[in-house]
Amino acid sequence: MKILYASSEAVPFIKTGGLADVAGTLPIEMKKQGIDIRVVLPLYSKIPSHFREKMKKIGEYYTDLTWRRQYVGVYCLEYEGVIFYFLDNEQYFKRDGLYGYPDDGERFTFFAKAVALLPKIIDFKVDIIHTNDWHTAMVNVYLQDFKRGDKFYERIKSVFTIHNLKYQGIFPSQMLFDVAGLDGMYYNEESLKYYDTINMMKGGIVFSDAFTTVSKTYAQEIRYPYFGETLEGIVNRHYYKMMGIINGIDYQVWNPETDEYLPYHYSLTNWEDGKKLIKKEIQKKYGLPEKDVLMIAMITRMVKNKGLDLVRHIFDELIQEDIQFVILGTGDNSYEESFRYFAWRYPDKVASRIYYNEEESHQVYAASDLFLMPSLMEPCGISQLIALRYGSLPIVRETGGLKDTVKSYNEFEKSGNGFSFANINAHDMLYTIRRALYFLGIEADKRQLIKNAMNSKNSWETSSKEYIKLYKTLIK
Repeated sequence: MKILYASSEAVPFIKTGGLADVAGTLPIEMKKQGIDIRVVLPLYSKIPSHFREKMKKIGEYYTDLTWRRQYVGVYCLEYEGVIFYFLDNEQYFKRDGLYGYPDDGERFTFFAKAVALLPKIIDFKVDIIHTNDWHTAMVNVYLQDFKRGDKFYERIKSVFTIHNLKYQGIFPSQMLFDVAGLDGMYYNEESLKYYDTINMMKGGIVFSDAFTTVSKTYAQEIRYPYFGETLEGIVNRHYYKMMGIINGIDYQVWNPETDEYLPYHYSLTNWEDGKKLIKKEIQKKYGLPEKDVLMIAMITRMVKNKGLDLVRHIFDELIQEDIQFVILGTGDNSYEESFRYFAWRYPDKVASRIYYNEEESHQVYAASDLFLMPSLMEPCGISQLIALRYGSLPIVRETGGLKDTVKSYNEFEKSGNGFSFANINAHDMLYTIRRALYFLGIEADKRQLIKNAMNSKNSWETSSKEYIKLYKTLIK
């Protein structure tokens, strides 16, 4: 089975969000399972030089965007056994950032068409092209278009993954004709037309042979208006080909036994000493009293969808508990200022680190006892998976991947790996936090919870098998 996996970013080469983690780790796990999978990315100028120096140019071709004839250089690099292709065009990708430019529609239409042409150029007889989010959604459209006149594409199938339906790639309708070079048959309500614009995410859903979301619950949620972002009608029309597959994490990177960023290592057999020592290091680093007290942590983008309004609403009540609270991240100024204020008001209990630091994030996961994720919506979520791995018990709202991966503790059956609440309600959240604090004060329950959490299976191995199973149903 031959798969071409297309993404706008992937670790370790370039990253702005969770998509990069998936694109950089899922293919490696699939390769271990015997799949010939290769990844294709734009060759951004921001990719570090030590990677660029190892790339080998293997070819070049041209992509037509109506009257524009654009150069595509093909560079290749093998990483962890997987071949990564990088498509070069300095006009589009020699930028200070990845996204947010006025010509993003043209940039990623170019990339999508170049990806669709790539297998034929390099003679890679691909079975499936797997695309991700709006940046590569047009690959699915071009594949269907090419099938009308080129036998090379007749048997190629496509899979499209929605990582977050909120970001859809909406552009003026003229782009369909003036840039994409597609005819009027694609400008209708059953195709790319979206009010008076075109919607690339919609194109990925409509023209793929199968589409997936990054959790089973999110696959159900986006069928309804609150989560559907105005595309719930299209999602329901094509629901027969949709599947929810939860993301995983890289167990080599996120491993408390070997993590290079931790000053002390620990496992399920000696977590108590390890976490206590790391907590002291974090307390010292963040100017908190070095004492044995339960620590609640958040590592998050400070935006509305992360449920920070709920946290702000009850924070003065929460901080009366015998706890310390640590938050790491950046985002909207309103939230940043709120947590700066809380740190000023409660200097012995609150540390607000308004920045992101990879090393510190690993240490906070390991030091904390509870990890708070009260998201209003969360297609999958990665932080709760990492927290489980490090024995920091998640407190989550029951949405998307949070609901799929965190099961609330049942003190009678001794089951569950964290705590959860259903309603978007600050005091429901506060009650759940207090419930978590109560059970962490009972030694037997605390040990059972951490055992359940650290035994949770969230590596890419399970998820990759589900993707492979989906691929096989398409090419049988």
